[in-house]
Amino acid sequence: MSTTEVKVEQEEIVQRTPRQIAWARFKRNRAGVISGYVAIFFLAAAFLAPVITKLLGLENGKTYPETLNSIGLPNGKFGGISLAHPLGVEPGAGRDLLTMLLYGSRISFSVAIITSISSIGLGMLIGITVGYFRGKVDAVIGRISDFLLSFPSTFMIIALSLPMVQRIEALGIAKDNGARIIVLILFFVFFGWMGFARLIRSQAMSLRERDFVMAAQAAGASSSRIIVKEMLPNLWPTAIVFLSLSLPGFLSAEAVFSFLGVGVQAPASTWGLVLSDAVSYWRNDPTYLVIPSVMLVIVVLALNLLGDAIRDALDPKASH
Repeated sequence: MSTTEVKVEQEEIVQRTPRQIAWARFKRNRAGVISGYVAIFFLAAAFLAPVITKLLGLENGKTYPETLNSIGLPNGKFGGISLAHPLGVEPGAGRDLLTMLLYGSRISFSVAIITSISSIGLGMLIGITVGYFRGKVDAVIGRISDFLLSFPSTFMIIALSLPMVQRIEALGIAKDNGARIIVLILFFVFFGWMGFARLIRSQAMSLRERDFVMAAQAAGASSSRIIVKEMLPNLWPTAIVFLSLSLPGFLSAEAVFSFLGVGVQAPASTWGLVLSDAVSYWRNDPTYLVIPSVMLVIVVLALNLLGDAIRDALDPKASH
């Protein structure tokens, strides 16, 4: 390679924006790109569930008793998989398993996305505030977060979910599964903001000592303007990475609590609820347990790998 070509290549690299550099890093991560396509596929399938089921001639909540034998198990092998029912049918009731998983994943993804955005937003607000003002504000919020972190969150959610659901139903905010979903989101956000707030706090304290922030302070800029205009743009990459990594965690958590009977209840379905029901049939119909388990593993793994790829792409210390 000639000296001229090297100079041209260096100029092209220098002229790229940070966003372009991050995108180039991400595209070089083959596992991250594949995981991104997988995640997009499952998200699209979840939110296009009515369209997909209509094209397949299926209906949410409809039972197909003709697909079951005399003892309530699917006819044929592999859980009754056929052209009419691509993933088989539910033992006992005879609902289509693909339809259950599609509509169930809508609830699971909705809970995970809303919870992730809410907890990150709350953590960002608290973390950047205590990191900038420090002093008594930092001490008070720090003790509160320490107190909340000491709670056994899993047992608290299990113990308090029913009274909270009853309270929301009494207030007329929502009924049945709607109230359960609201309670689950509230608990997840309540116990989920502390880790991100601490991370943002440490970064905000570091940014507070940077030259551009001190220059803004010297120019007489208000604290709110410094936080919004100077500090917040430098914290978005951290928020994006944390969002991508928190989604699979909350997705799994929703499945676990639905499995334990705390989350969504029948006749609605989520992956956790399907797995809870499948435990009763796994000896006679293992397909009913294997299919949703594999799908959940694939989604969580894809989201985790995608989060790792985004973190590496946004890492300023990574090689170009």
